[in-house]
Amino acid sequence: MPVTVLLVDDEPLVRAGLRAVLEAQPDIRVVGEAADGAAVIPLVRRLRPDVVAMDVRMPLMDGIEATRAVLRTVDAPPKIIVVTTFEDDEFVYEALRAGAGGFLLKRARPAEIVHAVRLVADGESLLFPASVRRLAARFGERHAAGAPLTGAGLTEREAEVLRLMARGLSNAEIAARLVVGTETVKSHVSAVLAKLGARDRTQAVIAAYESGFVAPG
Repeated sequence: MPVTVLLVDDEPLVRAGLRAVLEAQPDIRVVGEAADGAAVIPLVRRLRPDVVAMDVRMPLMDGIEATRAVLRTVDAPPKIIVVTTFEDDEFVYEALRAGAGGFLLKRARPAEIVHAVRLVADGESLLFPASVRRLAARFGERHAAGAPLTGAGLTEREAEVLRLMARGLSNAEIAARLVVGTETVKSHVSAVLAKLGARDRTQAVIAAYESGFVAPG
C-alpha cells in the first residue's frame, strides 16, 4: 500500500512542488491539498492520510495549532511533518512539542523530501536528529521539566534505548548496538513512549532533552 499524504500550505507553488516530487514515487500518493490549517481536520477525517505535510506558518491557523487540533480531535491521527523555511525557528520546535513527528525545509532536495515522508510514516527513526538536538539546545530550556525523568520509572535498558533514540538510531541500529532482536527493541520503545506519555519517538526525545536526561549538545 502506498503512503498517502495530505499537503497543507498557503503557497500554491509549494504545494505543486511537493506534489510533483512525491507523486514521482511509486510508493507515495498525494490524496489532497489545503491552503490553511483550519481546513485540515475535515480533510484528515475524510481522506485518512498516513502523513500530513503542513506549513508551520499560515494566515488563519498555523501548523502548530493545526497539529494540536488534529492530534486532539482525530481518532488514529496521521503522522505530521511541518514544512518550514528556517530550521532554527522556534515555531518548528513548538510544532514538534505539539506532536509533529518531524520537520522538512522548503529548500530540501527531492530525495530529502521523499526520505522524510517515508521515515515519518514508518516511525522507527528520528528525522534529522542533529537538528532536533540544536532546537532543543536553543529553545528547550524554557520548557525544562526539572529532574531527569524521575517519575517515568524507566528500566535501565529502557533508559539506554531512549539515549540511543535521541542519537537518531533506528530500531534495527539499536538492536545491533545492544545485540538483541528488533522485536525486543520495539517492545522497549513502546514501553518508553507509554511511560513518558509520548505519541512517538520525537516527543520522547524532546522530553529527554528538556528534562536533562540527555544533553542536547
